[in-house]
Amino acid sequence: MPEELIAFGGHDLSAGGDVMARVAACARQALRAYGCHPETSAELLNVSENATFLVTDPQAGRSVLRVHRLGYHTEPEIASELAWMDALRADAGVRTPRVLPAADGRRVVTVPDGSAVRHCVRFEYLPGAEPALTSAHFAELGEVTARMHRHARGWRRPAWFTRFCWDYGAAFGRHPRWGRWQDGIGVGAAERAVLGRLDQALRARLAAFGTGPDRYGLAHADTRLANLLVHDGSVAVIDFDDCGYSWYLYDLGTSVSFVEHSPQVPAFVASWLEGYRRVAELSAADEAEAWTFILFRRLLLLAWIGSHPGADIAAELGAGYTRDSCGLAEWYLSTH
Repeated sequence: MPEELIAFGGHDLSAGGDVMARVAACARQALRAYGCHPETSAELLNVSENATFLVTDPQAGRSVLRVHRLGYHTEPEIASELAWMDALRADAGVRTPRVLPAADGRRVVTVPDGSAVRHCVRFEYLPGAEPALTSAHFAELGEVTARMHRHARGWRRPAWFTRFCWDYGAAFGRHPRWGRWQDGIGVGAAERAVLGRLDQALRARLAAFGTGPDRYGLAHADTRLANLLVHDGSVAVIDFDDCGYSWYLYDLGTSVSFVEHSPQVPAFVASWLEGYRRVAELSAADEAEAWTFILFRRLLLLAWIGSHPGADIAAELGAGYTRDSCGLAEWYLSTH
């Protein structure tokens, strides 16, 4: 395993050194497999779980190239993600970006990076902008999310379909996917005490909530407004990289990622639920756990920030996010 995977909890893009130069070289190599014009450019858009590039081909126009981090997904897992995106677009009327195949037809292109290999996927460029933090947009997001859940419940997945899960063990167990929240920025003894109580409470409530088919299944698992594009009144959903099996209400928790402590969130949650109910039913028992999934996501993001120092938003939030998380945890523990 490369040293950077050991040092940074698996997120090699946070390793520093020449890693981003190597990733850019991988992007250029992948574009050759796509048969792009020699003068095609690849501009880094952002680094989060993966590295995303805006590709500008003087003949074919713009597209988006995702260069995967090492060790997060296998090629069959990526192919499964793309299959669900295709099915949502074809069967559920959910607009998702089309996958642009390589010159030889491959949907996932693999390129070498030293002794390792990176997977790359090229998507069509969808115009639009991230919607603003308004109740109206959260209602729209709730409605779109319900359509995705309704599709997931009835979809006959290919026999080879495989995705990971976002249950308690994957989030906070012995081998947490995004690292330990205890290693988050600014987590000292006092913070560990209150967040440890939150961890125990979440574990108990999630176990009681259960994983019946009406509550648990294939979900997007990162439905932040940043993963919506609004253009001429239509909404597109992007970035299915974290999709997998989880509680459907986890998508509500992800919708307020990084702003969970904002005083506007209760109104956003109410709007999301209103939009969701336009498409699918939610029981009172389900709605009562809304904040359980918001705090579940919040604790996960503490771990993510600690293990992804190379991601832009992780550097921006820092220890302040931990401080606000403790206040939110105290509120949740006293009210739930």
